[in-house]
Amino acid sequence: MKKIIECVPNFSEGRNESIIKEITDAIESVAEISLLDVDPGKATNRTVVTFVGDPDDVIEAAFRGIKRAAELIDMSKHHGEHPRFGATDVCPLVPVANVSMEEAVEYARKLGKRVGEELGIPVFAYEFAAFKDERKSLATCRLGEYEALKERITTNEWKPDFGPGGWNKNVSGSGATAIGARNFLIAYNINLNTTSTRRANAIAFDVREAGRVKREGNPITGKIVNDENGEPVRIPGTLKKTRAIGWYIEEYGVAQISMNLTDITVTPVHVAFDEVAEKARKRGIRVTGSELVGLIPLQAMLDAGKYFLKKQQRSTGIADEEIIKIAVKSLGLDELYPFDPKKKIIEYVIECKSAKKLIDMTLTQFKDETASESPAPGGGSISAYVGALGAALASMVANLSSHKRGWDNRWEEFSEWAEKGKHFHTALLKCVDEDTDAFNKIMAAFGLSKSSEQEIAERKQAIHDATKNAIEVPLKVMQLAHDSMEVMAAMADFGNPNSVSDAGVGALCARTAVEGAYLNVKINAAGFSDKVFVEEKLGLAEDLLKSAKEKERNVLEVVSKKIEG
Repeated sequence: MKKIIECVPNFSEGRNESIIKEITDAIESVAEISLLDVDPGKATNRTVVTFVGDPDDVIEAAFRGIKRAAELIDMSKHHGEHPRFGATDVCPLVPVANVSMEEAVEYARKLGKRVGEELGIPVFAYEFAAFKDERKSLATCRLGEYEALKERITTNEWKPDFGPGGWNKNVSGSGATAIGARNFLIAYNINLNTTSTRRANAIAFDVREAGRVKREGNPITGKIVNDENGEPVRIPGTLKKTRAIGWYIEEYGVAQISMNLTDITVTPVHVAFDEVAEKARKRGIRVTGSELVGLIPLQAMLDAGKYFLKKQQRSTGIADEEIIKIAVKSLGLDELYPFDPKKKIIEYVIECKSAKKLIDMTLTQFKDETASESPAPGGGSISAYVGALGAALASMVANLSSHKRGWDNRWEEFSEWAEKGKHFHTALLKCVDEDTDAFNKIMAAFGLSKSSEQEIAERKQAIHDATKNAIEVPLKVMQLAHDSMEVMAAMADFGNPNSVSDAGVGALCARTAVEGAYLNVKINAAGFSDKVFVEEKLGLAEDLLKSAKEKERNVLEVVSKKIEG
C-alpha cells in the first residue's frame, strides 16, 4: 500500500507574492509530491502551504522549502499579527495513509537533524516528535517569539534539539523552526436549522473539549464559580480533541457549529456529527447537514460511511465509491454545495495528478490495450484482473446474503465475509498495474547504457533487481488469489443458495489467476542468476498451485450438489 504523508509548513511571508512563489517552486522541484494548497495572509504576514506524497519525497521537498525561505526571508525585519519565531515558523508532518505516528516522528526528526546540520537553523522538535514533554506544545517552544530567541537558545533549558545553540548572522536572519509530527486536523462545520448564534454557541460549548465556565444558578448570567486558586471552574464538553464555536453564515442564511477536530483518531467526523445532532435535538434544534473545509483522508470518509451502514445493519463490504456516497448523504456534506470526492479526498486529489493506470480504463479500453502490439499488459496483468473478478463475485454473494429475506440476524456475519472478499479484489486489482510496471522496469534496465565498466555493473544490477521484482509480483498474485478462495468456499457452503453458481465462477477465476500467474513466475525465473531464490519461490508457487486446484475442486463439488439438488 502506498505511504502518504502530509506536510503543512508555515512561512513568515504573506505579502510578497514573488517570494512565496520562489518557496513553493523549491517545494515543487521534487516532482513526485503534490502541492495541494497555498494560503497567504497579509495581516498575519504568513503563508500556509500544504503538500503530500511519499514520506521521503515530502521531507526532501520540505527541506528545499525551508532552505529557500531562509535565503529569502529576514526575520529581523518581519512583522505580522501571528506568533512566529522563524522564516519557516513551523513544519508539521501528518500521517495520512499507511504511515504510523511512530514513522512520522522518525521522519520529522530526520528532517530536523538535516535542517539543523546543513542549514544551521535551530530546530525544536514538537508535538509527537518532542524529546521532552515540555516541548510538545508549539506555543511553549515559540514563547517570546523571534525577539526572545537570541537569549533563549543559549540556555540549557531551551537549547535547540538540532542545529546551533548560539546567535549568529545566519540565525539572526532565519530565526528558528519547529518541526514535529501531529495527527490530521479537520476543519468541519455543522449546519443548524436556526439563525441564532447564541443557540449555536450553546451547542458548541456542550461538545467542545474546553466546555464552558461553571456559573451559580443561571448558566448564562450567574456568578462564575472559581476554584481554590481563583481560576474559573469549567464544565468539560463531551468531545475530546475538539474546538468549537457557534456563528452565523450570512451567505447561507444559517448558523453553524464551526469545529476543529484536532485528532480524528480520537473524535472522527461522524462521531462529532452525531454528538452535535443529539445536543442540538435536546435544545429543540435540528442538524441539517455539514461542510468540510479543506481536504480529508480517504480512511476518514470510509470510516464515516461504514459507521452509518452499520447503524442501518447493512454490509460494509461494498465498493469505496458507494461507502463514500453513504458518508456524504448521512453527513449532509452536499447541503450547501456539491461535494466532489475527487477534489476533497486527499488520495483522490493525488490520483488525479498521477499518470493514468490500466485499472482506470474502461473494459473496452483495457481489452483493446491488451490486444495491441505492445507486450504489456500481458498474461500477468490478466491473471491479476481475473483473480480480482473472482474475489468480487465472492463479495457479491456475501452482500446478497447479508440482506436475504429471513437472514436479517446474519447481516454482520456476511458483512465480514464481504469485507474479506473486498480486501482480496482490491489488492488483486492493484496488481494489474504492478505486473505491467514490473515488465516495464525490466525493459528499462535492458535499455541502460553499457559503455563504461561502472555502467555495465549498474545495468547488470538493475536487470537483476527488475527480474527479481518480476518474479515476486506474480507470486503475490498467486498468494492473494489462492487465499481469496476461502471466501468462495464459505459462500458456496452457506451463502445465499440463489447465488451459489456465482461462488463457483469465483473459484474458477481464482484458480485461473493462480495458474496464470504461476506461468509468469516460471518464465521470469528462467535463467535468473540467484538459484537459491528461484528454488525457494518456485517451490512456494508449486505449492500454491496444487492447493488452489484442490480448493477449486472442493468448491465446485459443493456448487454442483446444490444446483442438482
